[in-house]
Amino acid sequence: MVKEGEEKKRVVLTKPLTLDGDTSVDYRAPNLLQRILSLFKNVGTGSDLTSFQLPAMFNFPKSQLQCFGESVYCIGNDMVSSINKMESSVERFTCVVAWSISTLRPVMFGLAPYNPILGETHHVSNANLNVLLEQVSHHPPVSALHATDQDQNVEMLWCQHPLPKFRGAWVETEVHGKRQLKLHNHRETYEMNSPKLLIRFLPVPGVDWVGNVKIKCPETGLEAELCYRANSFLGRRKNYRAIKGKIYQSSSSNILYEIDGHWDRTVTLKDMNSGKARVIYNAKEVLSGLKTPTVKDLKEVWASESAVVWSEVNQAILNKDWEKATEAKTDVEKKQRDVVKGRESVGDTWVPKHFKVTCSMEGSWDCSPIHKWVPPAPIVMPL
Repeated sequence: MVKEGEEKKRVVLTKPLTLDGDTSVDYRAPNLLQRILSLFKNVGTGSDLTSFQLPAMFNFPKSQLQCFGESVYCIGNDMVSSINKMESSVERFTCVVAWSISTLRPVMFGLAPYNPILGETHHVSNANLNVLLEQVSHHPPVSALHATDQDQNVEMLWCQHPLPKFRGAWVETEVHGKRQLKLHNHRETYEMNSPKLLIRFLPVPGVDWVGNVKIKCPETGLEAELCYRANSFLGRRKNYRAIKGKIYQSSSSNILYEIDGHWDRTVTLKDMNSGKARVIYNAKEVLSGLKTPTVKDLKEVWASESAVVWSEVNQAILNKDWEKATEAKTDVEKKQRDVVKGRESVGDTWVPKHFKVTCSMEGSWDCSPIHKWVPPAPIVMPL
């Protein structure tokens, strides 16, 4: 658990993830052989693996909470405002589909963000969109997101609970949790889920977003089904980052549009009545040229902020000082365990600061924000 402290805060922020993976950021991953050899330095025959921690060489300098938030606030075009300004419900729905696609980012094989510690937060503003995330559970990992644009009267509510399953030659991670976009001026709520993350080890290593996504607006009866496709088992790139789908009226199942393309390039929408097709999403236009967030007011940055919690680890990784990075990461994780033990020893129960959290008997998590509006953040995206 993170507690507010009197120590001087250090904030280390890094460039957003890009369409090119790590080729356009201020960090270069060591080659895979280096990373594998680093494992053998920490593990020997007969070693006890119960408390083994992955070396920092396998991390890139971000918390998973930041990656989750970047999918909302790191965007070149103000797509949410555009949605809100559309006159017809069909136009708004097609724009929501495009925005949903824009929340995906390429994932780098063999590298992972840090697992957020309990109570960690991430608070960033992009123009009038204020985004707040909190790690509301550590075991299992559950992240909550609340984003609002008071001028546009728009709100986002997301709850993310990843469930990885080992399948032998690959790991499949289902991302459970509610995702809602609310356009209060139009009295419309858009509900959607997330695709799965597929990490393949054999025969060709790789990472893909795969599976089916459903988007629906109960108020208008419009629904969309999207299918994200991966490479073939042998790694052939025919379907690399491909997406297909349709938009239809739920009451009649009448298909209005067909969706086709690649989520990291362009996606087109074909009108089933006229036969005309148009581009609804261009990834390069939306996700290129993203800049590193900046600190507007250091005094207002919380001690629980991701870029503060992991600052020493971030800086060491950027400096390629792997020994120091692993030590700093171990220190963060040890402090987390010590706080948990101390709380358990006195029977104290931790409560999230920004969300009300419930978990059903079936393991379904729900996160509701305590406050109606997210305040402007001390960390901002450059205009």
